[in-house]
Amino acid sequence: MTRQCGHCIDHSPPQIETHSLFTYEKAVRAAILGWKLQQNDAAIDWLVCVSGSRLSMLIQPEDMLVAVPMPLQRMRQTGIHHAADLCRKMAVQVGCAWEWQLLERKGYQPRQSRLRARERKKNLCHAFALNDDYGHRVQAYVQQSGGRIWLVDDIITTGATIAASAKVLQARGMDVYAFSLARTLKKP
Repeated sequence: MTRQCGHCIDHSPPQIETHSLFTYEKAVRAAILGWKLQQNDAAIDWLVCVSGSRLSMLIQPEDMLVAVPMPLQRMRQTGIHHAADLCRKMAVQVGCAWEWQLLERKGYQPRQSRLRARERKKNLCHAFALNDDYGHRVQAYVQQSGGRIWLVDDIITTGATIAASAKVLQARGMDVYAFSLARTLKKP
């Protein structure tokens, strides 16, 4: 059974559903930080592999995984687009298509991890745009396959990044589902 939090009941997010495989704590947190800070993806590969049956229940071969865009400057520094890398790993596991250039970042925004919850939403206002060259292709693929679009990010903290990205796709008439490898839990 799927449940909504109180905030989502009062303020429906633009995505239809949101799924996360793990809680962002302990070993999962260490694995993600090792991947993001030291480019060690062995633990991420293992997490995706052991989640294969759950991924196959959620994501179908006719679906399309779309990476949440990363700032170009940060991608140049690390050499890795984490959401795109995660999409690729999941697509191999499930046997579906994936796209990392459908959405793009516009302008400069400070890192979300350095901001409070309220600041995160404001920080991403107008931060994303649809790349029309890929937009038509993705829409055609989804219409032809009958699949769904899954917006993929590595971590969901407040949901601001997923929501801002989903709004851009929703404005173009695309139904969007959201997925993350991990999600933070609010402390009581």
